[in-house]
Amino acid sequence: MNIGFIGLGNMGAPMAKNLAAAGHVVLGYDPAGITTEGVTAAASAEAAATGANVVITMLPNGKIAQSVADQVLPVMEKGTVLLDCSTIDVATARRIGSRAEDHGIGFLDAPVSGGVGGAEAGTLTFMVGGSTESFAQATPLFDIMGRTAVHCGGAGNGQAAKICNNMILGITMIGTCEAFALADKLGLDRQAMFDVVSTSSGYSWTMNAYCPAPGIGPQSPADNGYVPGFAADLMLKDLRLSQQAAQDVDADTPMGAAATELYKIFVEQEDGSGRDFSAMLPRFEGRTRS
Repeated sequence: MNIGFIGLGNMGAPMAKNLAAAGHVVLGYDPAGITTEGVTAAASAEAAATGANVVITMLPNGKIAQSVADQVLPVMEKGTVLLDCSTIDVATARRIGSRAEDHGIGFLDAPVSGGVGGAEAGTLTFMVGGSTESFAQATPLFDIMGRTAVHCGGAGNGQAAKICNNMILGITMIGTCEAFALADKLGLDRQAMFDVVSTSSGYSWTMNAYCPAPGIGPQSPADNGYVPGFAADLMLKDLRLSQQAAQDVDADTPMGAAATELYKIFVEQEDGSGRDFSAMLPRFEGRTRS
């Protein structure tokens, strides 16, 4: 395929590189002038999109994703696909989908899970919203960039799946960190805590696969000074998106709201910015109820 790729940051660059390595012709554009191996640099977003079978965007937020969509949709040919892999709000994703439809262009919102490591290794998980036809068109590209692509329904449903998943993740990580901090103060050895919880009803991904306690369980950012695998700043972004969506549809999410507020304090008022989201554990270690 001819692929336009817009947004060559930490995630976008390795995704575009993998597509080029697989034999696709990739024309890339990034506002910061970033280039990557195997990807031909374009002078603008419109230039990257012109003549493309699929245009892929990986951008920081909904406002930028909307702006880029407004730029590229007029130059894309009918029957092609705009594939947005950014994590943005559901309403904006559905608005872009509607505009794409007006132009006769397929739209998929396909946020990812797996981080930079997954992007480099081509093992990302894509949560995809959009038509069955557009999903089928993009499936060969998902197979190159990732390991799993789940079609979640219509436009915006990929974003819905992402923020619901990450709301669970944020809530669960806080609970895991609170429990370790409590276990410490009760005199319970961390390894014993892990051995019990990881094999009983407290089992969770944040305990078993991404344990926030250094030296316990499989390797995780806790074993590397909480250098981000998934930054607390990004967790806060996703939790805010979950609460924006909850407000839009009048859903009661008290735990999601509490997790959002805790990560807001951690990132904006404490030392959480630039650290892994599991660095909540040392935060709780030094706190008391008062």
